[in-house]
This record gives sequence, C-alpha cells and structure tokens, in this order.
Amino acid sequence: MTDGVTDGTRGGIAGAAERTVHTDGVELCVAELGDPARPTVVLLHGYPDSKEVWAAVASGLAARWGFHVVLYDVRGCGRSTAPAPLRGGFTLEKLTDDFLAVADAVSPDRPVHLVGHDWGSVQGWEFVSVGLTEGRIASFTSLSGPSLDHFGHWVRRRLTRPTPRRAAQLLGQSARSWYVTALHLPKIPEALWRGWLGRHWPRLLERMERVPSDGYPTASLPDDAAHGAWLYRDNIRKRFLRPRSAPYAHAPVQLIVPTRDPFLSVRLYDELETWVPRLTRHTLAARHGMPRSRPGQLTAWIGEFVTSVEEGASVEEGASVEAETGPPGGVTPGRRPGRDGPGRAPGSGR
Repeated sequence: MTDGVTDGTRGGIAGAAERTVHTDGVELCVAELGDPARPTVVLLHGYPDSKEVWAAVASGLAARWGFHVVLYDVRGCGRSTAPAPLRGGFTLEKLTDDFLAVADAVSPDRPVHLVGHDWGSVQGWEFVSVGLTEGRIASFTSLSGPSLDHFGHWVRRRLTRPTPRRAAQLLGQSARSWYVTALHLPKIPEALWRGWLGRHWPRLLERMERVPSDGYPTASLPDDAAHGAWLYRDNIRKRFLRPRSAPYAHAPVQLIVPTRDPFLSVRLYDELETWVPRLTRHTLAARHGMPRSRPGQLTAWIGEFVTSVEEGASVEEGASVEAETGPPGGVTPGRRPGRDGPGRAPGSGR
C-alpha cells in the first residue's frame, strides 16, 4: 500500500492510502481515507471520469463525518487496468464482481454504504438489486444515473400504454440521450476522445458545469473515455430489450436528482417507488456533475443518510429540497412493502 498523491498528471486523492485489488485478470486502483473501523462509504465514479472526481466529497466524508471512505478506478479507467479484449469486458456482471472484490478487501466483515454518480450510479443500481450482493450493501445513494432495468421498464410502459404526456416524456428523454447512439458507433468515439474531444474536454466541462478545471480531469482521460465506451456497448441494448422482471432494491436507497441535468430527465424517476421499498428522495438545483459542482450539499446528505441507516432510523420518503439553502418542499409518505417487494422471491437476483 502506498500513500496517495495529488499530482494532476498521475491522479490520486490527497491524504489517501492506495492498494491494488486483483479481480478477473484486472488490477483495480483503490484509495482509502479515514479509520477502517468506522462505517465504510464506497464512492463510485461515472463516465468519462476517474475516482478523483470525488476528491472534495471524499475529504468531507472522512474529515467531517468520520467515515472510512473508499474510492476506486473502474476497470479501464484511471490507474486501473483494462480488460482484454475490451468487448465483453465491461458487462454489469463483471462490474459487480469488481465491486465485491473491493468490498471484501476494504470491509470484509461489514456491509458498505455505496454512492454512485452517472455510470457509477448505473452500476450501483445493479449491485443493490442482484442477489449476489445481498447483505454486502448497507445503503445506496444514487446520483444522475438510473437503473438500466428501471429505464427499460419506463420506456416499455410509455410505448405499450401511450398518452400524450408519456409520448412527450419519451421524446424528451430520447433527445437527451443522443450521446448513447454516438457511443455505439465503431471506432469514432475512441478517435474523438484521443484527439480533439480529449484535448478540449476540460474547457467544455468548465462551460457546461460551471466548475474550474483545477487539475481535473487527469491525464488518463482520453484512454478512460475510449475504454469506457464499452460500458454502453456491453450493456445498453441488452437491458433495454430484456430488462430484468424484478429489479427490486434490497437496501435503503437515497436518490439525489439534479433538476438541470441536460442528459437525464427528472421524469425518469417518477415510478421509482415501484422498485425501491425504502426510498429517500432529494432534488437539487444543479446540472449533471454534482460531485464537483455541489460537493458540500452531497457530503451533508450522504453523511446524514449513512448515519441514519447506521443508527437504524426509519427511512421514509424525504423532502424535496431545491437548493442547499432552499426551503423543503412537501413530504410524500414512502411506499413500504416487504423487503423483497411484490412478486420477488427472497434472494432472487440476476
């Protein structure tokens, strides 16, 4: 295990210790902050990010809340190695195995609290709804990334039972999802990321998210983005065509929805209570990149949620909060069926 570094070229989290976890022929770079005896919070990044996107949130959760905070570069990103071949190497099943390998390494005797953003959240929804991980996840916080299964059912309902409102929702989300089609094109996304787009992405992030580049993204961005295109290619079509029939969450879930996300409509989460027996919901006046644009609010909500779960507090539907200092909205009672949800056999998974 070596000390973490903050060099923007090499990447790293200030004050973190690092280790390598081996799984399925891949080496995962794992960073840790805080006391391992405390509750473990695992922060999982999205596309085309690396673990450093969580730097401010990780520091706050460790320093102010006293948690054991763990971050890792997803396979093919940052300082984790890529699978060979790339095709078929980024399936949700393999990503689940990666998560379990990390969880077993950093918290072998206690379940972990998982937080995911973008594709980290997409992965998290998979992890929290398959039988393989039951008992290893204490809670899940989702940011800007839906379950592919929930999304598939959402689309199906709007196609099979159309109304003008549902048609408008479907068309609106289709327009926001233009990049999904683009990433399925052969070779072109890789060429763009390793060329013009990779060079200009930090400036584009500044304009889109209103955040300074301040050494992020790291120099691994072009390869991270090229490898990560396989997240879409290996998973999207399969889950949209054949979503799992019972993707119920087996742990409490906190959903944080940015109201100004240019990629994901807030309407995607309208029917989430169908799949999540224990749901806390927040909205935030922010764009897609909340880990860097709103780290203070995220740290507070994650800290409060993890603490409530650790203390055994009842998890109900949360108030809708539009900004860090905005007044809370109305509270809607949460739907609270049994642990396995309607129609789900105990322990059923993928």
